[in-house]
Amino acid sequence: MVEEAFTKKPVEVSTPAVRPSEYFARKVFTRAKMFKYLQRDVYEKLIDVIDNGAPLDRSIANAVASGMQQWAEENGVTHYTHWFQPLTEGTAEKHDAFIEHDGKGGMIEEFSGKLLVQQEPDASSFPSGGIRATFEARGYSAWDPTSPVFIIDDTLCIPTIFISYTGEALDYKAPLKRSIRAVSEAAVAVARYFDPQVKKVTSNLGWEQEYFLVDEGLYSARPDLMLTGRTLMGHDSAKNQQMDDHYFGIIPDRVQAFMKDLEIQALELGIPCKTRHNEVAPNQFELAPIYEETNLAVDHNMLLMSLMKRVARKHGFRALLHEKPFAGINGSGKHNNWSLSTDTGVLLHAPGKTPEQNLRFVVFIVETLMGVYRHNGLLKASIMSATNAHRLGANEAPPAIISSFLGKQISELLDHIERADKEDLFIMAGKQKMELDIPEIPELLIDNTDRNRTSPFAFTGNRFEFRAVGAEANCASALIALNTAVAEALTDFKQRVDALVAGGAEQTSAIIDVLRADIKTCKPIHFDGNGYSDEWVEEATRRGLDVETSCPLIFDRYLDDDTVAMFERMNVMNRKELAARNEVKWETYTKKIQIEARVMGDLSMNHIIPVVTHYQSQLAQNVQNMYAIFDHAEADELTVRNKKIIKEIAQRSHRIEEGVEELVEARKVANRIESVREKAIAYHDTVAPKIEEIRYEIDKLELIVSDECWTLPKYRELLFIR
Repeated sequence: MVEEAFTKKPVEVSTPAVRPSEYFARKVFTRAKMFKYLQRDVYEKLIDVIDNGAPLDRSIANAVASGMQQWAEENGVTHYTHWFQPLTEGTAEKHDAFIEHDGKGGMIEEFSGKLLVQQEPDASSFPSGGIRATFEARGYSAWDPTSPVFIIDDTLCIPTIFISYTGEALDYKAPLKRSIRAVSEAAVAVARYFDPQVKKVTSNLGWEQEYFLVDEGLYSARPDLMLTGRTLMGHDSAKNQQMDDHYFGIIPDRVQAFMKDLEIQALELGIPCKTRHNEVAPNQFELAPIYEETNLAVDHNMLLMSLMKRVARKHGFRALLHEKPFAGINGSGKHNNWSLSTDTGVLLHAPGKTPEQNLRFVVFIVETLMGVYRHNGLLKASIMSATNAHRLGANEAPPAIISSFLGKQISELLDHIERADKEDLFIMAGKQKMELDIPEIPELLIDNTDRNRTSPFAFTGNRFEFRAVGAEANCASALIALNTAVAEALTDFKQRVDALVAGGAEQTSAIIDVLRADIKTCKPIHFDGNGYSDEWVEEATRRGLDVETSCPLIFDRYLDDDTVAMFERMNVMNRKELAARNEVKWETYTKKIQIEARVMGDLSMNHIIPVVTHYQSQLAQNVQNMYAIFDHAEADELTVRNKKIIKEIAQRSHRIEEGVEELVEARKVANRIESVREKAIAYHDTVAPKIEEIRYEIDKLELIVSDECWTLPKYRELLFIR
């Protein structure tokens, strides 16, 4: 099986005989298609909704639905679905046909505005954290016009939010859109200090999706990969990533064919794929798009992950999005490059052409840091999961302490503003105006700083890179927290500046006063050093940063009083919604560890113990044969090694069997706990460690048991595509 997997040929990919720009978004109802298929007044009203946030006029819904249906049917579409993002880290869809009774015993194709705007999936069947009981099934999906509809196979997919009958959000999109509005409104208010003509601020996202590819035949022979997404056992390969020869190396032919096919299909769906390359670990790769508006970027990432899995199977692979599918080598993240831009430029861009632009740059840098500092524990909770916990702090992934790397030049700039005499920061320009004189700013170039791979939240030139987000996560989780935290910081900044101006201060002087105070306040979040060092943990504790590493306890940050106050103040989520999400997070954590524990127990007793016992019996027979052939003294000498292995197998097998018994008992004890939070804590503290203890014994046995007896593909087979 292994040899057959290594000899597979690349799948032929049919490439459109045109440039990518000519088939980009071919399967998307773009503005050009809206203009073609909608009446002029309907088109203009819909664009007003998309661009300016105008309320959706339901009177145009039928006309929009009719235009969509015509375009879809011309492309072979027979069904439609409301495509949404429940609290499962995946997407959901229910397909309905474009048919209704015609009243004459036949059928007609129909798609009304009512069906476009709203549907009613069964809310009780999705995680709701207690918002919906099993007998309370009603929930609604509602069309999001700002994310264009698209076609998958024969189905028109309509991006939607998902809310309960009582109005609470049951998905990621609804609070994400609220957070985008919150940060836009707060940022517009501050940006107008420097340019009164600013009308809109947009939150932008550029994600970098890392993933592993594994041959499908080998994947199918690993029940742990199939059921948990990661290898629960497996000793290091003699060669893995230590030679650094995979990173940016030549892409294997089979992988190149997969990437090509994936990119063609992604581009047709409007996903602006830009970059592909080998990552650091063997069999690890990355795909990154051009930046987009955050809501659309999140939709595109969720769509891409689904598409990636489908295309991988076509090419004889399985795509692994688990953050740590293999121990001892790099895990997979999804770096979220986040920025804010106005209708006139990027707010985090420097140098500016005027002192006002430079001051604006510093203000938005510092207020972003203020949001991250005030809610560093929440930001960690937003990216934490049972799977990402394996990755954080290991093999170049950032640690489970949120800090921000700024680089030497930005750090020195902020120190200069904080420490210099106020008079030294200004040049008087007549009696009516004061201009900020910061000589460092004009020298600032994009990407002029080194990178810190251990920093969870690094400034990398016109953007912040949130590196701690996990590969299989919905980006929205992190962006909801980040957008809202920055919105709160900007809102507070403006209130304090306005208060000083109302008291008689000149506006620029007031901005500087508040800015200097905030630079000092958020200083604990600045860290440009080694995030892996023990000294950093001690220093972060002294700075008051959240250093908790227990996943269930980290989730507590969602229910801190200041977290709830922030989300409610910014109109993003209320306490009920936050409490429900936390319950879902605790339940999800418990279930994932529970599944891993059960798989580990099954594999240990049904695969590992029989295999090693069989090999032990072979060795024992060999020892007996030696005594039958040679004299006792010579046989003693010749069987020393085999006797040693027989003993080691017996000892480690015994520890595995004991470990499985203890693992089962720990699960039973934890399962009797009623509180979802306390049950998750018990699984973290008592069940998860047992899994690792059993793994240690199995990995040692893998080294001494005959290769022909070992039934599970090893790392050296899983990690190298031929």
